[in-house]
Amino acid sequence: MPESASHLASGPGRVLVAVYGVLGLAATGRSTVQLLGQPEEAPLAYSLSLLAAVIYLVATASLLRSTPRARLVGLVACSVEAVGVLAVGVLTYTAPELFPDKTVWSHFGQGYAFLPLVLPFLGLAWLRRTSLAVSG
Repeated sequence: MPESASHLASGPGRVLVAVYGVLGLAATGRSTVQLLGQPEEAPLAYSLSLLAAVIYLVATASLLRSTPRARLVGLVACSVEAVGVLAVGVLTYTAPELFPDKTVWSHFGQGYAFLPLVLPFLGLAWLRRTSLAVSG
């Protein structure tokens, strides 16, 4: 397998990894401050933000590696992220009482310029593209 095709974090993947990393750090900081400062205000929202942060950091680490296990972890992380942002996005409109404060995934990631909505699909596409490059 050619070295350049095996690296998930090469070319456009570098931008993807950087965005995942920045979003992961931002979500970690925000959710930690919220959970430590006022956990009773919106425990579900803040906990989901922390979960999102962990998923972003796992995806970041997975996209940096090109092993089969890292690809599988990346696939799972991006898939869980996609389901999470879609589910929370819908719930913030249909059951807003569940979310008295915003999460990273609220309103499909509106507070983060909709990056949380787009990112998992870009991650999945990149994993597929690099997988095809390696196998083909």
